[in-house]
Amino acid sequence: MDTISQFTFITGGARSGKSHFAELLAAHTNRPVIYIATAQIWDEEMALRVKKHQQQRPSTWRLIEEPRNILETLLQLKDEDGVILLDCVTLWLTNLLLAGQTHPSTPSCPDGEEFSLDLPNDNDPFNNELEPQILAIVKDVAQLAQEIKPQVIFVSNEVGQGIVPELPLARAYRDLAGRSNQILASSADQVYLVVAGIPMEIKNSGEKLLASLHKE
Repeated sequence: MDTISQFTFITGGARSGKSHFAELLAAHTNRPVIYIATAQIWDEEMALRVKKHQQQRPSTWRLIEEPRNILETLLQLKDEDGVILLDCVTLWLTNLLLAGQTHPSTPSCPDGEEFSLDLPNDNDPFNNELEPQILAIVKDVAQLAQEIKPQVIFVSNEVGQGIVPELPLARAYRDLAGRSNQILASSADQVYLVVAGIPMEIKNSGEKLLASLHKE
């Protein structure tokens, strides 16, 4: 692989190897890498997972810890000559969804999709208010990722590849993650699905299939 695209979107299930693939892709460019970590450390388990990922990455990579303000961060980096690797989208969405809570339990990414939250009631305003707001932010980020100078790699999760969540907010989060992934994948130049450590480029073949179906 000689080059990577301007904007690459990588998704897959838990423990699929998507983060490792993204790191290999970024390192292969032989350009400076800026790693945007969206994780917030709320407990010892999350701290251990973050530490493991830190140990896997080259020490020369520049680290930016930013849980929510991804649009502003990309704007600040728009003229950088290098590669931006963001890991991961679904934790970023979690942070936006739960902003203001003092100690939320969040889905772990990229190692899993557990999501355990206590809801005040079934009339939570998420579906009517927060989702459109968050999706608008995702659209702005997706567009900006196409336009800025550095190459951009986003890692996400296929949260919906599992059982239907029991709690209303967890189901709303699953839907938000799926819709956000669609937005980002639509804007990306390349989209990879990682399964059992094997990356598959899916956008080109998928778009050709969709185009042929629309013609019929």
